Amino acid sequence: MSVAVAVAALATFVTAPPAQASPRVSTAFELPGDRVYPEGITADPRGGALYAASYADGTVFKMTPGRRVAEIFLPAGADGRHTANGLEVDQAGRLWVIDSTRGVCVYDTRDRELLARFDLPAGDGTFANDVAIGRDGSAYLTDSLRAVVYRVTPAQLKAGSGTLRPFADLAGLRDPGAPESMALNGIAADPSGRFLLTADMTGGGLYRIDPATAAVRRVALRGGDVRQADGLEMWQGTLWVVHNTANAISRWRVSEDGSSARMERRLTDPALQLPTTLVRDRGSLYVVRSQFDKGGPLGPGTPEIPFTVASVRGI
Repeated sequence: MSVAVAVAALATFVTAPPAQASPRVSTAFELPGDRVYPEGITADPRGGALYAASYADGTVFKMTPGRRVAEIFLPAGADGRHTANGLEVDQAGRLWVIDSTRGVCVYDTRDRELLARFDLPAGDGTFANDVAIGRDGSAYLTDSLRAVVYRVTPAQLKAGSGTLRPFADLAGLRDPGAPESMALNGIAADPSGRFLLTADMTGGGLYRIDPATAAVRRVALRGGDVRQADGLEMWQGTLWVVHNTANAISRWRVSEDGSSARMERRLTDPALQLPTTLVRDRGSLYVVRSQFDKGGPLGPGTPEIPFTVASVRGI
């Protein structure tokens, strides 16, 4: 989540009530630490492990099915990172970790070696947020403040370093009457490689990006919108959207060409504890409970300890 944008956009934000026991939301993993405020999550597509990240200090946790408590995979401050949000593991087992203020680092999940680093462009007004991996191995990163999507190609990854350059610019697509600033947040890649989808959390629009041409168009939504959208997850024509401060997850059926989407279901539950993203792994949905509204970047108070990742059913 872009905290700077979120604070401005959520002037009417009301602190969510304490989490209640829920038949649909249960704790899958615990994240050690009393100031974690997790933001990102990903699953290794080769199977066996999931990773979550602390927005508060940049720690990356490794979660193993069957083990309740996660282990620290990358400690706070590793390689100069003091925050972490978007995460993704690619098909080669490389872990992409976004630092919203600096750019993205890429690690080998076998030995935790830093393989590459790509920095945000110089100057003010950048906020790297989320990342998705395309079918050809390219990584696509949203910038919430600039309303652009950056791309890192396999050739650039092999070079090992560089400056992130805009691939697709969405700043001019804001609808009349929508907030003046587009706040891009989550991004997901269609497994077929035909398109990417990214969401504007303030305006409520979903956008289709062509990875071959960088052409962008708004997706026609039926049955709702994607306001407060944070993380996205796509699988076989189904798109899940986390709506952070609404404590909600929506499920959409996306057309084959990505031009339209119809909402099939929406789950709202305070037990989600201000979710920021989710991942589908072996048929289960795992959702990060950020608790940003409890002493974190979106509100005062005291978080429930331990911080957790939830398993969600019924959506």
